[in-house]
This record gives sequence, C-alpha cells and structure tokens, in this order.
Amino acid sequence: VQLQASGGGLVQAGDSLRLSCAASGRTFSESTMGWFRQAPGKERQFVAGISDGGSLTLYRDSVKGRFTISRDDAQNTVYLQMNSLKPEDTAVYSCAAGDQWRLVKIARAYRYWGQGTQVTVSS
Repeated sequence: VQLQASGGGLVQAGDSLRLSCAASGRTFSESTMGWFRQAPGKERQFVAGISDGGSLTLYRDSVKGRFTISRDDAQNTVYLQMNSLKPEDTAVYSCAAGDQWRLVKIARAYRYWGQGTQVTVSS
C-alpha cells in the first residue's frame, strides 16, 4: 500500500481543515488506518484510527469531539476532519496503514506510512 496525504495548511484557531490520505493497493479496504502527528521536538502521537470496514474508530482524548476520521473504500481514501483547531494541534500529520485494530494506537504496528502534511494553527 502506498499512501499520499494532503490537505494541510495554515489556519487560525477555531478554523477547520480536512486531511485526505489516498491509498493505492488492493489491500486498503482490509487495513486499519491511522493518523499520527509530530510536532517539532516532540514524539509522534496517535491522533485517530479507523478499522477495516469503518465500524470502529478511536481518538486521542485531546481531539475527541473536534476531529472525525472516516474512510471511503471505493475511493481508497481515509479522511481526518479537524474542527475547532487549536495552536496545540500544530504538527506534521501522517497517515498509516496496518493490519491489527488492537494495535491501532501503536505507531510501530503500522506497516505503511505516507509522507506528512503540515498543519499550522495560529492563535
């Protein structure tokens, strides 16, 4: 699976962005998909994950109620809708594809990674 993330940008606090992650490869629909982020000088963080089929989702506490992960298997794409953005959401966001829902929060469990897209939220 090859992944291509897009949709980042510079926005003001309170604004919204939608990130997209386009996948190639016939195993996309069978993959657990995750979004991670990394700010300068900080460790990579799990942001959100969605199971194959989309029936299960999981979010880090700080984005619950503001971010929504979804997937369109017909388009081989996973999305991250980000609302009410805060300066602390500023980071490089990356999407990843893995095999095991039970390890959705664990970055090293993901087999495939896309390049990151920068999200900058000004106050």
